[in-house]
Amino acid sequence: MYRRPLKRGFTLIEVLIVLGIFGIIGLISAQLVNRVLANNEVLSERGARLAEVQRSMQILQRDLLQLAPRGIRDQLGDPLEPLLIGADGMVEFTRFGWRNPLGRPRSELQRVGYVVQEDTLFRAYWMVLDRAPDTEPQLQELLQGVEQAEFFALDMSGNEHSFWPPAGDFRNDPNLQLAAVVLRIDAAPFGVVERVWPVPNPDQIIAPSSGPDAGGPDVPGGATGEPVEPDDGGTS
Repeated sequence: MYRRPLKRGFTLIEVLIVLGIFGIIGLISAQLVNRVLANNEVLSERGARLAEVQRSMQILQRDLLQLAPRGIRDQLGDPLEPLLIGADGMVEFTRFGWRNPLGRPRSELQRVGYVVQEDTLFRAYWMVLDRAPDTEPQLQELLQGVEQAEFFALDMSGNEHSFWPPAGDFRNDPNLQLAAVVLRIDAAPFGVVERVWPVPNPDQIIAPSSGPDAGGPDVPGGATGEPVEPDDGGTS
């Protein structure tokens, strides 16, 4: 009499081996997925951070490319040059292009500056050019996480100056004319980033620095303290 052979199943050991293999594959897959997600999160954070840095640099560039040869007077009435770089590495200058959509009786020139306070880069701007004793700047927060920021002036000879104006007859010496402004900023996580902006019409940024003789007659509202609309600080 013919008997059909019995079908042999898996032994317990074989089942355990298969489960172990699937467990290892699952563990490796989970680690790969976690690593991909972590990398994606890091890339997203880096991308957002890079966008913040680029936005700040664009605002600064927009100001510097409209550099104006107009000096001002400070709170004590002393003349200040169109562009200043102090011993602390910060910069202050006059720029064209202050938007005036409401047609206020004020200048379209604006005095702006950039300063680091508590690891944050701020854009400072003044509502008037020539300052009264109680004139204070308005501050716009541009970029957090800034460990250090320093501005330098580059003259026509290619020499860097940690302060501006330099010592010497910079008004009459063509080699001491302002050629570019350099920024070195230490912003996490990118480390030190350097940007160089050539100065438009460098031969004009040597105007006498005071009142009506500072680069031509005063424009209406330049020193009157005329109220202005609270816009974005005048970037355009």
